[in-house]
Amino acid sequence: MSKTTMAATATLITLTGAISAQDWPTRPVTMVIPFAAGGGIDGSGRIQAQRMGEMLGQTIVVENVGGAAGTVGSARVAKSTPDGYSFVMGNTGTHAYSQGMRKIPSYNSVTDFAPVGLVTESPRILLARKDLPVNNLQEFVKYVKANQAKMQFGSAGVGSGTHLPCELLNSVLGVKVTHVPFKGAGPVMQELMAGRIDYFCDTIQTGATQAKAGTVKGLAVMSPKRVPIIPELATTGEQGLQGVEATVWNGFFFPKGTPDPIIRRMNKVMNAMIEEPAIRKRLQDLGLEILPPEQRTPEYLAKYLPQEVARWKKVIIGAGIQVE
Repeated sequence: MSKTTMAATATLITLTGAISAQDWPTRPVTMVIPFAAGGGIDGSGRIQAQRMGEMLGQTIVVENVGGAAGTVGSARVAKSTPDGYSFVMGNTGTHAYSQGMRKIPSYNSVTDFAPVGLVTESPRILLARKDLPVNNLQEFVKYVKANQAKMQFGSAGVGSGTHLPCELLNSVLGVKVTHVPFKGAGPVMQELMAGRIDYFCDTIQTGATQAKAGTVKGLAVMSPKRVPIIPELATTGEQGLQGVEATVWNGFFFPKGTPDPIIRRMNKVMNAMIEEPAIRKRLQDLGLEILPPEQRTPEYLAKYLPQEVARWKKVIIGAGIQVE
């Protein structure tokens, strides 16, 4: 191929990309939620997808692609055609934890995606079985240090957003407690309520509900500040334990190579959606915190993500966690 032909081809591709970005979307867009239907992430994702679709003038079809702590669905989007018709609702687990869990991850979260922006964050809540003989975080710390050899904590799976926060907690406390992974957060809560495991670093959405109902004990919010869904529960810092904040963020990612005008338009729609009072209230009622505008840009997420990958790799390596 001559240099002239190559230049013409490159120009044509550029023009085609510009035209498609200007017209986008002309058909339904798929949003992959890389977790099973019915969970907190699924619920919040569907709320956002419906409104963003209305703003775009096209349906955003939600597809739940669970498996391997969210990496199956995320990998599908990473390998999809970068034409703006497939994006993923990623989070700390899919895009930060995942990078340290395997020797060779199924994707590189920093280089295989085009960030759209962060939207919300969800702190973890430390829960204990209701008959554990503690009533606050200080008592819990003393109890775990004295009884670690016979205790168990549960999670929704190795490397999940309910696993590594508890590993971070254990690391700061200097204890070794047996981890019992389950296939999803629902079974973990059932085991905690039945008293067959001792504690659980749950999502605030479901954890606060059970704590207020008295089926489990709420010991602390693992966040820098209290949350509206359970304002009476003090944070870990307020109770004298620093360095265990574990807030899981949620954001949107297209595959790498998606035209910038499409990314910009989606970001604009995302920000308009999240500023609507009705949407904000629905998400806040789920226990989610809305991130400020300066954190809802592609540039911020592109800079923030490598920092998160490095932070959680340290926790993963320290806990000796690795899956094949």
